[in-house]
Parts: sequence; structure tokens; C-alpha cells
Amino acid sequence: MYDLSGLGWRDIFESAFQQYRDLGHFPARVAVEHRGSYKLYCEQGEVSARIRGKLRFQSEGASDFPAVGDWVSVSCGESGGSVQIEAVLPRQSKFSRKIAGATTEEQVVAANVDTVFILQGLDHDYNLRRLERYLLSAFESNAAPVVILSKADLCEDVDEKIIGAQSVAPGTPVHAISSVSGQGLDALEQYVVRGVTVAFLGSSGAGKSTLINRIVGEEIQKTGAVRDHDSRGRHTTRHRELIVLESGGLLIDTPGMRELQLWDAGGSLSNAFSDVESIAATCYFSNCRHQNEPGCAVREALTDGTLDAERYESYVKLERELEYLDSRMDERLNLKRKNREKKIHRAYRMIKNRRT
Repeated sequence: MYDLSGLGWRDIFESAFQQYRDLGHFPARVAVEHRGSYKLYCEQGEVSARIRGKLRFQSEGASDFPAVGDWVSVSCGESGGSVQIEAVLPRQSKFSRKIAGATTEEQVVAANVDTVFILQGLDHDYNLRRLERYLLSAFESNAAPVVILSKADLCEDVDEKIIGAQSVAPGTPVHAISSVSGQGLDALEQYVVRGVTVAFLGSSGAGKSTLINRIVGEEIQKTGAVRDHDSRGRHTTRHRELIVLESGGLLIDTPGMRELQLWDAGGSLSNAFSDVESIAATCYFSNCRHQNEPGCAVREALTDGTLDAERYESYVKLERELEYLDSRMDERLNLKRKNREKKIHRAYRMIKNRRT
């Protein structure tokens, strides 16, 4: 048995669910997905469910299907029959990435997240350029990012690493911790509270599962050793999972990402790179390309060291990547429209054939 408010249920979800409550449905939150079947948490406890055919038919892509953290409307057949997911309630936040490969499609990693713990190990995993990518996606998700520098017990220049992280994450909390010694763990308690969902993101071997085990207080997640030369680990977490703590906090563990491909994060570029864009705003020309134009504040800042050259190069690279993604998304939207029309015409022909 679960209390909905302890699972993160709020008035905004209640308002969206009312139309389904009138149909006799009940709300539940997605805990785990297993190849088309889902484990859900609800007031009745834990239930297994599958997607109703109508929802599957109406979905235009993978992002329309339930993801871990989603709130869904669920129906139950007569006399306790099969449980089916009828609809996905509007998401208040979502952490998405482009699926691996050449296909331009969104993958929702976690939904309805309040706080994103972005983990980087203070070993060979520490990479400011990768951290910038995670921060950009976190800002776009509508969740609050928190940078966690793990494995502080293995690092001799922790303060220097913190300053480096703060330089690319202005205004974002940065904490150095050690899951082995317990250093800094107390500072994380303010984020893990009843009804609040925290998602853990980071590369394989960054220490996500180990930190979750420390927060939970027992070994619920498998952990593995990392390679000595690059501190990369195997994917000990095989799937995304919503974990409910006895204290009422909610954690979402995710498999390690060897590469984070951005998805529709252009609107948050100014948040992740507020320092770069504040300098660019003082250029003499409003449409300055920061190349050979006179009065370019960006080039001046690069020359006098006010703006770090590697950070600016990262900004330009991400900007170009997002522009390319936008062009691919436009092509995909046209394709989706054509496929939707085909679905409608196919269904119409089937109905027409049955009548004749």
C-alpha cells in the first residue's frame, strides 16, 4: 500500500486525472518497465500492467509511451481482470536524450523529476565538457540540477575540482562526496525528502549505484569495479527504476550513459552558458558572429582570459549540434504527419471493408 502524496502526487496531477477518475480508473506511478510490461506503484500496492491497444495506436513515437516516473491512468477488468494503462498524464518535467544511432527520436529517461543528481567521479571520469552536456539537458528537463562529485576519497585536489565544476555550473549546487568514507553525504539530505523525486545521471562507473545504496542504507543496487586506465565501469544498472525510501524520498536510478546525445535543448543553452551569453550580449552588433566583427566582446574576453577558450568552443559545438538536431526534427515531424495520415486511412479502410 502506498500513499499517493508520498509517491509525488500533487494537485496538478489530480486536476489532469479527474476525467479518468470519472471513468472508474485509478492513478499509478511507473516504477519499472520490462519490455512492454510495467510495474506500477499505487494505493493498492504494486501492480503489473500493459498498455491498452488504443494508447499504443495513438502513440506517434517512443516518447508517448510511459516512462519511469510517469503518472498514468489505469483500468482494471471486471472481477480483478487484467490491469491496463489507459493514458499518460501530462509530465511536469522529463529528462530526455536522442536515442543512440542515426535515428532522430526522443528517449524519455525519467519523468516528473524534481531534482537531477549529475554524478562525476573525481578520478578519470571527471570531465567538464561532459558535465556541460548534462547540465544543458537538466535545465531543459525542468528539474533542478545538482552536481555531485563522487569518489572524493580518491582525489588529492578536491577543492580545485569543485572550483572547476562551479565554473561551468554557475548558480548550481556542487557537492564533493565519498560513498566509502561518508564524506559530504549529510549535505545531500536536504534534497531527499518525502514526495520529492531525485534522478541519478552520469557515466558508467561514476558511483550512482553505490551512492543510492548509501542513501537507502542497504545493498539494493549492484555495483562493479571500474577500469584503472579510464575509471569506466560496466552497466551494473540495467534498467531505470523508481525506488521508494522509508523516509518518503523517491530515487530514480538510470543506466550509465557512455554518450549523452542532446534532445531539443536549444531553449536552455542560455541557462547552461549564462556567462558566455552575458558577454555576447555586450557585443557592438546584436547579430555578432564573434569572428571578425569590430567591437566583439567575446573575442576580447577570449583574448584577456575573462572567457575560457575551451568553454567557448564547447558552447559553439553544442549550439551547432542543436541546430543540426532541429533540422532533423523538422524532417521527422513531416514524416510523423505522413505516418499518422496513413494510420487514419488504414483504419478507415478496415472499417469500410467490415461494413461491406
